[in-house]
Amino acid sequence: MGISGILLSTAILAGLGLTFAGLIALTHRKFKVWEDPRIDEVTDRLPGANCGACGEAGCRAFAEKVVRGSIQPATCTVLSVDEVVDLADYLGVAVGEANKRVARLLCAGGINVAIQQADYLGLDTCKAASAVAGGGKGCTWGCLGLADCEVVCDFDAIYMNQYGLPVVIPEKCTACGDCVEACPKDLFVLMPVEHQLLVQCKSVLEGDEIEEMCQVACTACGRCAADAAPGLIEMKDGLAVVDYTKYELATPTAIERCPTGAIVWLEGRQFAETRTSPEKAVA
Repeated sequence: MGISGILLSTAILAGLGLTFAGLIALTHRKFKVWEDPRIDEVTDRLPGANCGACGEAGCRAFAEKVVRGSIQPATCTVLSVDEVVDLADYLGVAVGEANKRVARLLCAGGINVAIQQADYLGLDTCKAASAVAGGGKGCTWGCLGLADCEVVCDFDAIYMNQYGLPVVIPEKCTACGDCVEACPKDLFVLMPVEHQLLVQCKSVLEGDEIEEMCQVACTACGRCAADAAPGLIEMKDGLAVVDYTKYELATPTAIERCPTGAIVWLEGRQFAETRTSPEKAVA
C-alpha cells in the first residue's frame, strides 16, 4: 500500500471516529438525566458510613432524598447536632426530628449470675459457639459473651464488660443494626431510647428450672403483668412481653415486685458496672 493509501485509510478512520464521537455527544445530550448538583455536596457532608440507620441503602441515597425534601436532615443519626443544623441551613430546610433509637440486649445473664455447663474451646466467636450445641452456657437463650457484636460495630458503640456482656453506649449507637444481624441468639433489638421498660431475658423456661441456670432470668411469675397498666405486659410462652404500642402507660411500678430483676427500668446505661457476683452463679 502506498503513502496515498495509508493517508486515505487514516482519513477514513478519523472521520468515523469524529462521526461516532458526535453521535455519542448528541445521544448524551438528548438522554442525559439532570441531577441536582447539591446531591454531591450533601453526600460530601455526610459521614460516608453507609450504615443504613436512616433507612436508606447508603449515604448517596439519603442525599438524593434529603435534597428532594422527602426525608429530613435529622434522620441521619451519625451526624452530630451541629452537622445536622449545618446541612439543614445549606439546603434551606427544617432540621426535622428523628426519634433516637439504640440497640438493647435482651439478656442480663453475665458470668456473675449465669452458670456455664461446659467449656467451649473452639473458634472464639459467638456464631461458632452457637453452632456447637448452642454454646456452653446453661441457658441456651443467653448471651455467649464472645463479642461478635463488638467486632462488627463500626462506631465503637459496644464494649464487653467484666461479666462478659456487651454494653451499648447510647451516645455512640446509630441503630445501624449490625449487632442485630451478628448475634446468633437474636438478643439485640433496636428501640427508641426513651423506652425505659425492658425485659432482659428470652428464656421460655419457667420457675426454679430457669432460675437455677440464671439468677436474673424471667421466671414467668406474672407479677410485672399484674402490676403494670392493663394490657401493657403479657405472659407469653413463659416470658413477660411488653406491648410497646401501649408504652405511654409504662411506669417503674411494673418492675418493683420482680423477684429476679429480669425486667428493668433503664436509667442511662443498660448495665451497671458494679453488679456483685453471687455464689450461685458458679457452676
